Amino acid sequence: MILRNKATRLRLADFSSAPMRAFHMTWLAFFLCFFGWFGLAPLMPVIRQEFHLTKAQIGNLTIASVAITVLVRLLIGWLCDHIGPRRAYTWLLILGSLPVMAVGLAHDYTTFLMFRLAIGTIGASFVITQYHTSVMFAPNIVGTANATAAGWGNLGGGVTQMVMPLLFSGFLALGAGAWWGWRMAMFIPGVMMFLAGIAYYKLTRDTADGDFAELRARGEMTKRSGAAVAFATACRDRRVWALFVIYGACFGMELTINNIAALYFTDTFHLALTTAGLVAGCYGMMNLFARPLGGIVSDRFHQKWGLRGRAMLLGTTIFAEGLALMLFSQMRALPLAIAAMMLTGLFIMMSNGATYALVPFVNKRALGAVAGIVGAGGNAGSVMAGFLFKGSMPWTQALLVLGAAISVVSVFAFVVRFSEGEELAARTEIDARLSGELATAGAMGD
Repeated sequence: MILRNKATRLRLADFSSAPMRAFHMTWLAFFLCFFGWFGLAPLMPVIRQEFHLTKAQIGNLTIASVAITVLVRLLIGWLCDHIGPRRAYTWLLILGSLPVMAVGLAHDYTTFLMFRLAIGTIGASFVITQYHTSVMFAPNIVGTANATAAGWGNLGGGVTQMVMPLLFSGFLALGAGAWWGWRMAMFIPGVMMFLAGIAYYKLTRDTADGDFAELRARGEMTKRSGAAVAFATACRDRRVWALFVIYGACFGMELTINNIAALYFTDTFHLALTTAGLVAGCYGMMNLFARPLGGIVSDRFHQKWGLRGRAMLLGTTIFAEGLALMLFSQMRALPLAIAAMMLTGLFIMMSNGATYALVPFVNKRALGAVAGIVGAGGNAGSVMAGFLFKGSMPWTQALLVLGAAISVVSVFAFVVRFSEGEELAARTEIDARLSGELATAGAMGD
């Protein structure tokens, strides 16, 4: 399938062309999903007290919040190839909003665990975000587009750390009480997700050339049965599994810190709920620039060193992430701990952006499958990290162990290699789109 109307530039003020409408809707949808996904994290000190949760139970909840996402991300990648990102995102937003709104029905640890598991399904939204921008933007700008959409979406993880304690406090001020307060606060992101699902269906399409159904009717795209073949092809590519491991080391660590940050600063530095949420929120807010920076630098490295340059950047940022995390684990003064966490976040989020700046080039015929498998790696990494935080090991020591392991994982970047033919194909497509030999969205409009 050759998509002719891919955008070669990222025009943030453009809300009319199909690529830029998709860009703005993907990051907004992912933002709301991330907000709902981690809305409970900053409220855990209150929920822990209500349900009398043990350290092991909190660890189980942390694992549950990301475990189911591993399977759903694998499914959603195949689904994108099958029915297209527009319908996949619509259904995920609408169905995923239900457990976010209904989590307030939980009345003990078991029911809360079930809802936390169900809410984790919306983490698969990331795969659709990256898929949709990948099919909308040309190779010269796809790293920047992917990283910016994902980074701005990931802001939801930072905003929720700040906003949810404020919403909780607001409901307390209105006389709701702690029992009702956190439940009412969680209802708000659920409603917003539901409305976003309707908007996504009405305002976007699968590609700038048309929806998948239209492309198949015109004979410009393989039939739906090809999605299973594409998934099998992706599974046989060792580069996909190398990126699976690498993404587990970067996005997996981002999810882990999102889950534990508020509790970590509450217990270690004895901060109040709103203050701990503010500190944890600063970490998530770095996605505004750090993840896009990874994609931007990756695009620049591609211009100079080709696809090899993208892999080289990824290995470097992963290694630096591990060192920064080890430093964070040893900080005992609050200002130094915050600074070290922010440094760690910089390299984590740059690595996230650099990873998905590579994904569109691994296997274009199996883009959904590759995006889904690699995305699942992020959650698998978070699940594995979660086991360190539910046992007897102090959290500071767990962070130190994770930092060392992540630095070692950086060697997997050497597995992500591209043939001369793949390098040439990428450069040829970039030259063709920039020269106008292939129609671009900027020239063709909507």
